[in-house]
Amino acid sequence: MSRHGAVRACLLASVFSMPAVALVVDDSMLIRYTVSRLLEEHGFTVELAGNGVEALELLNRVRPELIVTDLQMPKMAGHELIAAVKSKPETAQIPIIIIASRSSGSEEAKKLANFFVYKDIDIEEQLEKALKALRAKTHAKKHSATK
Repeated sequence: MSRHGAVRACLLASVFSMPAVALVVDDSMLIRYTVSRLLEEHGFTVELAGNGVEALELLNRVRPELIVTDLQMPKMAGHELIAAVKSKPETAQIPIIIIASRSSGSEEAKKLANFFVYKDIDIEEQLEKALKALRAKTHAKKHSATK
């Protein structure tokens, strides 16, 4: 292989091994910090938004592999954000994890997301379980697609 070819191969390898991007949307700085720290430990690069409007602006330039969102936020609530994400073909398949309190009236919202995490129970443990299940589902899809 020529030197030019080796450099090109190396560049392509680095592009395809880039860390997955997660978008964390919550008006609580503490929740954003807690969730982003855990996601970074799992190899994600994390983008942060304080509400649904900021999240949609980020989605214009970033295509995350995962969205973690609160339901009750100023400017645009999580329900509206999820509806906007699901309405566009380019973002409709992004897995969504909702993080909300049990009192948020979340029974309908559970149907909108892949997983639901309660703020008032150990967030990190619940997120670990959700990430493990998402990875297993993604691995199973990739494995069945190669058969």
